[in-house]
Amino acid sequence: MKFDIADIKLAGKGKKRILWADNDMPVLASIRERFAKQKPLAGKNVSACLHITAETANLARTLKAAGANVVLCASNPLSTQDDVSASLVKDFGIPVFAICGEDRKTYYKHIHAALDHKPVITFDDGADLVTELHTTRTNDAERVIASMEETTTGVIRLRALDKSGKLKFPVIAVNDAASKHLFDNRYGTGQSTVDGIIRATDFLMAGSKVVVAGYGWCGRGFAMRAKGMGAIVIVTEINPIKAIEASMDGFEVMPMQQAAKVGDLFVTLTGNKNVIRSEHFRVMKDRAVVANSGHFNVEIDIPALAKLSKKINKDIRNHVDEYVLPNGKRICLLAEGRLINLAAAEGHPASVMDMSFATQALEAEYVVKHADRLAAFVHNVPIEIENTVCTLKLKSMGITIDKLTLEQVKYLADFGEGT
Repeated sequence: MKFDIADIKLAGKGKKRILWADNDMPVLASIRERFAKQKPLAGKNVSACLHITAETANLARTLKAAGANVVLCASNPLSTQDDVSASLVKDFGIPVFAICGEDRKTYYKHIHAALDHKPVITFDDGADLVTELHTTRTNDAERVIASMEETTTGVIRLRALDKSGKLKFPVIAVNDAASKHLFDNRYGTGQSTVDGIIRATDFLMAGSKVVVAGYGWCGRGFAMRAKGMGAIVIVTEINPIKAIEASMDGFEVMPMQQAAKVGDLFVTLTGNKNVIRSEHFRVMKDRAVVANSGHFNVEIDIPALAKLSKKINKDIRNHVDEYVLPNGKRICLLAEGRLINLAAAEGHPASVMDMSFATQALEAEYVVKHADRLAAFVHNVPIEIENTVCTLKLKSMGITIDKLTLEQVKYLADFGEGT
């Protein structure tokens, strides 16, 4: 078995981490148990470019239980948990190509190793596999049944590809599933972003002015958590509807140029590039902290910050680089602008990833069953899968809900009955 990881000797620690996460992933475990009996992915080559975490490991185990031949590579150079990679290789027989801190050349070498597996199904966290299949590996795209995309950033890229008429195979926008963005993005990103920032800086939220760039589901989640910890939260937006929503949720809303002058902590969660730029860095307070929780580090214009600085003090604290401006003011950049919740912490809690990865697993089964009926465009997750995942999650939480009576079903289906 070919693989490329940091250290196979870390497997013992990684296995403990994987099994600990599995305890909080009952929905995925129940799917894995069924998959082990029915083998819906028997013989299918699957390549997944995801954050290599304990939660991802349990998705990989589920796909393997379904009969798939699974290979993993990292979707971010700093998000790999090396002990998890080691355990996947040693204890579960799943090839992994990922090393925490790998350079750009190694990162893409690993992506191509995953594509050398000749997958018929791919999983993406940022559309890197799909992008390569549409640029440098177009011949390999012909065998792909479908791909699953986990992130807002990835879906944005894929919808643009779809709109151009160049998408070569069906893609499922798993990120847009209600069971994903309502819970994973809001509660998962919200909590884990706070976790990463505090681990990196020991920052006190209470009383601090926290600037949240973007009020999508991830931004909402982080703003909610920061406010709950006593922060004075400021939201920046380009969407008028989201800006009104942020205001009605009790947050200050203003342009980034204005917020840059007063913020203590800045976090980007937009899916766009250069959200924080030179003109913003110039007016920030001394020792302002800047972090990103969007998928790619381009949300912060790091080259501009470096060009603006007279000195860069690397690693003044783990995951903290200090940029010194000509006027002596210091700006602290966290985790090189990479995903702060994964680079400096452990990513989302397993219990919320349980739903997202359960959706991923059921989608893999779905695309195999419906391969001959799926056209090459971006598809939404079927409501049946959404309902299955949420019903199983409620059951695992010991929660029951009401059902419609026959009278109510008829009422909702009829237009004749009024006041």
